[in-house]
Amino acid sequence: MTRIDDTFGRLKAEGKKAFVAYIMAGDPDLATSLQVMKGMPAAGVDIIELGLPFTDPMADGETIQLAGQRSLEGGQTLVRTLDMVREFRRSDAVTPIVLMGYYNPIYSRGVDRFLAEAKEAGIDGLIVVDLPPEEDSELCLPAQAAGINFIRLATPTTDDKRLPKVLQNTSGFVYYVSITGITGAAAAKPADVAPEVARIKAQTDLPVIVGFGISTPEAAQDIAAIADGCVVGSAIVKLVGEGRPVPEVLDRVAALAGGAHAA
Repeated sequence: MTRIDDTFGRLKAEGKKAFVAYIMAGDPDLATSLQVMKGMPAAGVDIIELGLPFTDPMADGETIQLAGQRSLEGGQTLVRTLDMVREFRRSDAVTPIVLMGYYNPIYSRGVDRFLAEAKEAGIDGLIVVDLPPEEDSELCLPAQAAGINFIRLATPTTDDKRLPKVLQNTSGFVYYVSITGITGAAAAKPADVAPEVARIKAQTDLPVIVGFGISTPEAAQDIAAIADGCVVGSAIVKLVGEGRPVPEVLDRVAALAGGAHAA
C-alpha cells in the first residue's frame, strides 16, 4: 500500500472524488514552487503532481513548456527536485506526490540510483509519458518492485485492443487524457469523457482520474462527477507564470479543489 492507495481508500470511504494538482518543480524558482507545493494540501489538494523539467517536453502545451524553461533556466535539476520533495516531507508525511516527466533525466541518473533516491525522498508514484508498455522492464517494473506506483496514461486513441496492454502493469491510478493533443490545448467535454471512463473502468479496479483541458471549478466538478477525480495543471501553472502571489495561486487551487470535491 502506498500513500496513493491510502488516499483513494480514504476518499472512497468518504464518498469524495480526488483533486490532483500539477505544478512544475522550480518554477519560477525553487523557493516559490516549494511554497506553493507546501500550501496545496490545506487548499484541498489530495495528490500533488510534481513536474520534472525537461528540455523536450513533447506532451506539454505552451504553458507547461514555458514553465519547464523557466525552471531549467533557474538551475532546477532532478537532484534539486528530489531535495524539494524531502523538504516538503519534513512537514507532510501524508500527501501523495507523483513525479511526472520524461525518461531521459531518470535514465541519465541511473534507474536503480534514481528509484532508491526517489523512494527515500518521499515520491509515491511516477508518470513517465515517453515510456510505452513495451518498455516496462526499463522503469515500470523496477519502480513497482521499489514500492513506487507507476501510473499509465490512456487516451482517446487507446482502443480496446491496446487498453489491456496499457493497464497490465499500471498501479495507483489510471490517468485518462481527455483530449487528443497537448496539455492546455482544448477543454475537456464530459459527454466525450464519460463513455471512455466507463470503458476503462470495465477493465480495471484502479481509480480513473481525468486530466487535460480542465481549467475552472465548474469543469473540475463536471469531470470529477464522471470519474474518480480530476487533474488540473495548466490553469495553475499559468498563474505561477504570470507572477501571481502565492496566496492568490493557492486561492485558485482551493476553488478548483472545491469544484472537484462538490462532484
